[in-house]
Amino acid sequence: MPIRSRIAPTPSGYLHIGNAYNFLLTEQLCHHLGGSLRLRIDDLDTARVRQAYLDDIFESLHFLGITWDKGPRNTSEHFAEYTQSLRGDAYNALLAQLVDTGRVFACTCSRAQITASSTDAQYPGTCRDLKLPLDTPNATWRFRTEPEDTVHWVDGFLGPLTLPLFHRNRDFVVRKRDGIAAYQLASLADDSAYGINLIVRGEDLLASTATQLFLARTLAQNSFLLADFYHHPLIKENGEKLSKSAGSTSLKAMHHAGCSGAAIRNDYAQWAASFLHTEQ
Repeated sequence: MPIRSRIAPTPSGYLHIGNAYNFLLTEQLCHHLGGSLRLRIDDLDTARVRQAYLDDIFESLHFLGITWDKGPRNTSEHFAEYTQSLRGDAYNALLAQLVDTGRVFACTCSRAQITASSTDAQYPGTCRDLKLPLDTPNATWRFRTEPEDTVHWVDGFLGPLTLPLFHRNRDFVVRKRDGIAAYQLASLADDSAYGINLIVRGEDLLASTATQLFLARTLAQNSFLLADFYHHPLIKENGEKLSKSAGSTSLKAMHHAGCSGAAIRNDYAQWAASFLHTEQ
C-alpha cells in the first residue's frame, strides 16, 4: 500500500521551532518510506484564524525548504479548494452516525465550570445523564465514554501502547457550540478521506490519537485503524511546551533575525534522523 502522510498546521498563531521539528520529521520519515506528503491546514476554528497566520504557514514551509505533493500552494488556493469549511457535509454525516449510537449527549457546561468542578482535569460528567435535547442552544455535543473504553496500538517510536480513554479524554467533544464538528472528528474524517496511513505527532497528542482510533472503530473508518502512528518527544523552552507566538521561538522571528532556513533544516533534520533507526 502506498505511504501517504501529512502535515496539518493550524492557522491560530505563528509557527514555531517545535512545528518545524514535527514537519521535518514527518517529511523525512515519509520520504524514507517512499511515501507522498500532503499539506492539510486545519482551519475549522474560524474565530482564531487570521490571514497573517495562514500566510505564515506557506512562508515558514518555504523558509524550511519543505515540499509537499498534494494540497494548497498558497492561501487563495487553500480557500478555493481545501478549506475545511468545504467538507461540512462529510463531517455532518459522521456526526449523524455518532448520534445513532445513542452515546452523544448535549452539554451546556463552560470551560470554567468544568475546571471548577473537575477533580482529575477531565470532564466531570455534569450533563451526561440530564438528557438535554441535542438542539439545546449553545450546547456542545459530547460522546459518552465508559471505563472499559480502552485503545491499543503499536507506536512506531514508543512501541505498544494502551490508553484508557475514560481517564485520558472522558466524554470528548464531537461538535462545538457553533454547530461545527470538533477537531477529533474532523481530523479523523480528513485523514480517512485522503487515505492518510502515516501520522507523526508530538507525545502531547497521544490522547488525541487514542480518541480518533476509538472514533474510527465506532464509525468503521477501517483505513484509519490500519494507519501507522509515530509520537515524538516535544521541544521545550525552560521546561515548558512551546506555544504559538511571535516570540523568539517563532519561525517568523527567526527568519527576520537572519537565521538560515537551510541551517535550521539541517540541524533538525539530523535530530529527526536519529529516530529513523526504528525503521532501518
